[in-house]
Amino acid sequence: MQKTTRFFIVPGLGSSGPAHWQTYFERQNPDFTRIQQREWDFPDRAEWVETLEQALAGEDLSQVVLIAHSLGCITVAHWAATYGHRIKGALLVAPVDVETASFATLPPTGFGPMPLQRLPFPSKVVASTTDEWATLNRARQFAEAWGSELVTIGDAGHINAASGHGDWPAGLALLQAWA
Repeated sequence: MQKTTRFFIVPGLGSSGPAHWQTYFERQNPDFTRIQQREWDFPDRAEWVETLEQALAGEDLSQVVLIAHSLGCITVAHWAATYGHRIKGALLVAPVDVETASFATLPPTGFGPMPLQRLPFPSKVVASTTDEWATLNRARQFAEAWGSELVTIGDAGHINAASGHGDWPAGLALLQAWA
């Protein structure tokens, strides 16, 4: 019996929204499930990490791929540091730098300092040269610390709906080719 890969979407602040590529991925693929946080606008790291852990309970973790964006990437890194589970892999798109002054003005609590432990599973960090929430140098540091492959896609902002990445077919192709 062939095992089926299960894809879990891990949104960032605000749950990504209806025009975000994560929402398009979820709508187009019945095997994609969004992790539902209780509080999207005032997130707490401990709660977000525990919600991710509970959502994956009972799953064959060897077949789980996480698709994270922004603060969702940091949630995945904290989750990995806390639980150490081995999964099939993670696509970490536009991780936010929680140690910047601009992040300090946002409502999330407990996400800093940046979790920089090596991830116990394969991963790719997708970064932009013009992301307002993390410089390319910081994204490179995250990728190196996490043991992730870094994929740089050029001038792409925060790789979200506001930067023109609605359905983002190139992102889906990257995920499908890898996972």
